[in-house]
Amino acid sequence: MLNEKNIFGFPLPRIDGPLKTTGTAPYAAEYHDPGMLFGHAFYATIASGRIVSIDTAKAEAYPGVVKVYTHKNRPDTASSDDAWKDEVAVPGHPLRPLENDRILYDGQPIALVIAESFEAARDAADLIQVAYEADEPHTNIEVEKAKSYVPPEARKEAFLPTDPRGDAEGAYEAAPFKIDAEYVQEGEHHNPMELFGTTVIRGEDGYLTVHDKTQGSQNSHDYVCGIFKLKPETVRVVNAYVGGAFGSGLRPKHQLFFAVMASLDLKRSVRVEMSRREMFYLTWRPATVQRMQVAADAEGRLMSVRHHAVQATSLYEDYQENVVNWSGLAYKCDNVKLSYELAKTTLSTPGDMRAPGAATGFLALESAIDELAYKVGMDPLEFRVKNFVTYDQNDDLKLTSKALDACYREGAKRFGWSKRSQEPGSMRDGHDLVGWGTATGVWEATLSPAEAKVRLFPDGKITVMAAASDIGTGTYTILAQIAAQNLGQTADRVSVLIGDSTMPKTAVEGGSWTAASSGSAVQAGCLEVKKTLLSLAQKMENSPLAGAEVEDLAIRDNRLVLDKNDQMGLAIADILGSNGMSSVEGHGKIAPDEEQAKEWVSYTHSAIFVEVKIDAELGVPRVTKIVSAIAAGKIINPKTARSQILGGVVMGLGMAMQEEGMIDHRTGRIMNHNLAEYHIPAHADVQDIEVIFVEEEDDKASPIGVKGLGEIGIVGVGAAVANAIFHATGTRHRHFPITIDKIMEGLPAR
Repeated sequence: MLNEKNIFGFPLPRIDGPLKTTGTAPYAAEYHDPGMLFGHAFYATIASGRIVSIDTAKAEAYPGVVKVYTHKNRPDTASSDDAWKDEVAVPGHPLRPLENDRILYDGQPIALVIAESFEAARDAADLIQVAYEADEPHTNIEVEKAKSYVPPEARKEAFLPTDPRGDAEGAYEAAPFKIDAEYVQEGEHHNPMELFGTTVIRGEDGYLTVHDKTQGSQNSHDYVCGIFKLKPETVRVVNAYVGGAFGSGLRPKHQLFFAVMASLDLKRSVRVEMSRREMFYLTWRPATVQRMQVAADAEGRLMSVRHHAVQATSLYEDYQENVVNWSGLAYKCDNVKLSYELAKTTLSTPGDMRAPGAATGFLALESAIDELAYKVGMDPLEFRVKNFVTYDQNDDLKLTSKALDACYREGAKRFGWSKRSQEPGSMRDGHDLVGWGTATGVWEATLSPAEAKVRLFPDGKITVMAAASDIGTGTYTILAQIAAQNLGQTADRVSVLIGDSTMPKTAVEGGSWTAASSGSAVQAGCLEVKKTLLSLAQKMENSPLAGAEVEDLAIRDNRLVLDKNDQMGLAIADILGSNGMSSVEGHGKIAPDEEQAKEWVSYTHSAIFVEVKIDAELGVPRVTKIVSAIAAGKIINPKTARSQILGGVVMGLGMAMQEEGMIDHRTGRIMNHNLAEYHIPAHADVQDIEVIFVEEEDDKASPIGVKGLGEIGIVGVGAAVANAIFHATGTRHRHFPITIDKIMEGLPAR
């Protein structure tokens, strides 16, 4: 039987797995209420301009239709931008659905049909007739970059390029080996399994229970309360199960606004759900152009790094990512200059997509580093090891831990890197060209403020409560393991209640901080439980725990005992019973240590090794082997942790070779807004992926020693694939994704 000594590190299957695999876990658009109404949005078919006229008469006359909303009859809402800005909003004017006749991007919602059935709402929406006055679209990042600008307001101070150090220009000019290259990355679109949907259940007293597809129930709660001027206690937002998100669900989407608006206006329960096509008009990883200028001396030491990035944003907001700062901290270099700008486009505001900024920045950085290694004549892995850095040069801070050297060492050994030949095109497997590539990955390991309640019952059962979300990452499971570990139970004795705005405060689930933050809050709550139990026990007559400190205690077999002598203790049932209590509760709170942050900073690290095989005549590429070595502090659950990395690696494959939003720049419209034409890795594209977690102790990154795994799995993968393709063919590809047509053009002559 598991005990408190070995729950950490045990590959416990997901406790929510049976519900999900049997189809009994209810998602946001699967709740029902008698008499519920259904909404279907109607979308603009131009990328820029204005609505001249909108005729809804036929839609309103369609059987079953209750009401059609447009900018002409939308109910009043809050007027200030601040009221519309959610917890993770970016600078600018947030989209206000049906605000006016202005069209800002293709797919902008311009009407909402509410009907007695989904089918009636959908069919009636097709009857809406709109006349537009179209303006010229601006959607090509390679054209719009000419008008790029420095954002006047930073999204976060940490996203600002760090100050230059040394003389990057002079060192670059003086260096014997240098690379000056431009890397272009097309926009990528989120495609989680669960479509965005919101079900608003209206109570007889007007109380709203909102089931929303979101990464933060409290963020959605505050958003609708601010917009519609609702009392916080009259609204509850629930997101118990989320079918994938990875950034797409951080900011509230327009279906939430529509569902709440219609429910308040019509005083009925309402559901609004999007289609797969509509998902392409939402959060997306922005198209980016990056210029890398890197230089090294004859021994392979970096002499200069210059990194300039231009990213696409919308007309109405300045979305920003931390793209370039990674180039100042990934390797040792005393001469660095970083810059970042935006380019306005007639597209929707981009948004966070797994490892935002880092996945993009490392795509260019690690490609350029590989190119420079070849220029110097060094093995690409040896070059990276040569430039290993032990502190954060950007901010002159010490690292709480860094086992990247172990990632290089163990990953290379498992991959068989020593058998690699340096010359591009020199490795073959029958008719296939074989290439081996590598890359480094880094992601920030942050801690966000979080709270949790832990309740222990006399029979040893535990309830954990927090507003935290589980977007498929395993939050339910690891919180159960943490509570069980700290209170001497098995995980099956723990009930985890999360995804509810009425629960203790947490941030949105993003940035890989949930495990470290909510997990540490649960541990703090468990400590409060122990303190209360000890206080109660010491009030009992002839208590064997008199004089004991909480650090001396453990819970075993439902008894509070001395850790070093479990014969000395009391049954929890007796402690609670003697005080007339049916349970004991602890409220845990954690927050970043501001004093520590002045001296220390935390990151997760990775080393990725990739093998590609490319048909020498047809150019068909296959990624046949990947080893991802990860340094991320303590691993609570190797099974869920491995799944996180596997998912990140597969998304990295899509970034490298398949995913791109195809826009007709003449009209500004997305052409491949479906999963038939927007290509993502399928089962046949994913072969051997091995995940290694190297040993890494870190007592500063978080109270429980974990760093987070959601993002690090994707960082560097795209570059490692590109570097492997170069090694196989001898051709460098700098425009992503690297599709088969590009590979065919770069095949060596026969």
